[in-house]
Amino acid sequence: MHAQTSITKDSISTLENSTRNSVHQQAALLQEQGNKVHKSDVETVVNKINEFIEPLRTNLKFQFHEKLNEYYVTVVNPLTDEVIKEIPPKKMLDMYAEMAELMGIMIDQKI
Repeated sequence: MHAQTSITKDSISTLENSTRNSVHQQAALLQEQGNKVHKSDVETVVNKINEFIEPLRTNLKFQFHEKLNEYYVTVVNPLTDEVIKEIPPKKMLDMYAEMAELMGIMIDQKI
């Protein structure tokens, strides 16, 4: 029998808040230092994190959103590969990307 991992809404919420805070702190630090982060460096680090957490049987995966060039976290059931939660939700990122694209089109047409 497989042992099932119980994921509560509180634990997901805590993870969401800590991930968001960590990302914002790192971004603020880089802006203060005037450093630029290259996409290849970020992809390398994210791949290493995914490789590191894989044997731990955690339910977290880092995914790259192509249109926004941002990463988001998915919480996955390891037994069924079902996505339980996305942090932030991919649908919200998709909507944001579409709105940004539409705003760009409207601004371009007015100019």
